[in-house]
Amino acid sequence: MQPVQKPDISLFFPVYNDENTVEIVFLKALKVLREHANRFEIIIVNDGSPDRSGEVADRLQKQYPDALKVIHHPKNQGYGAAIRSGLAAVQYEWVCFTDGDDEYDVHDLIRLLKLRQYYELIINFRYARVYSSKRVFISVIYNIVLRALFRTSFRDISTGLRLMKRDVISELNLISNSPFIGAEIAIKTMLKGFPVGEVGIQTFKREFGRGASVTIKNIMATIKDMLRVHRTVFSLGYDLPEHRERK
Repeated sequence: MQPVQKPDISLFFPVYNDENTVEIVFLKALKVLREHANRFEIIIVNDGSPDRSGEVADRLQKQYPDALKVIHHPKNQGYGAAIRSGLAAVQYEWVCFTDGDDEYDVHDLIRLLKLRQYYELIINFRYARVYSSKRVFISVIYNIVLRALFRTSFRDISTGLRLMKRDVISELNLISNSPFIGAEIAIKTMLKGFPVGEVGIQTFKREFGRGASVTIKNIMATIKDMLRVHRTVFSLGYDLPEHRERK
């Protein structure tokens, strides 16, 4: 039996108020990719962070010029916009993206890679959560709403570590600027007919600062994007079969 060849991987993560974890996440990613990738690149997307996240990223880029690229947004555009910038910049066959706050451990990429022969997109579900009761409640309600609204069966659609085939990206026409981007990717990948897999993982407490995903601003932006995507995918003209049109 021939050993499975190591894949070529692009890994990126957005940062915003993550100056204390940028280097931690980068070094973890570098270690994992050196061991489990054939060729690789790491990209940090600084989404107009007001702290020193961008400075730390630039310092790391000078230390590791062959491994790291840095993208800077002049001003904050939102988590979804940062993800779209990362997706537009990748070059290798497999694309992994995670968050810059180290709540998701990059070492779990090894679990996702085991399924790459079966799925075009591999997402996670959190079977052990360490968040506040408020955040867990919001997450549970959010997933229930999404399963009903988009007629999916995903257990935990917006977790912050995923692996996907680069070829899938161009098929999705992503529009979200908010944290809804994770759900949009999974929903549109499913609707396009690509197989989607799920892997159970644990998450970890944010050691520095506070997460922004459950702020009122991000919740409202997520709801807005959710409704936009719903109108799009349930419109009569969405992704019709070739040579068919509505009259």
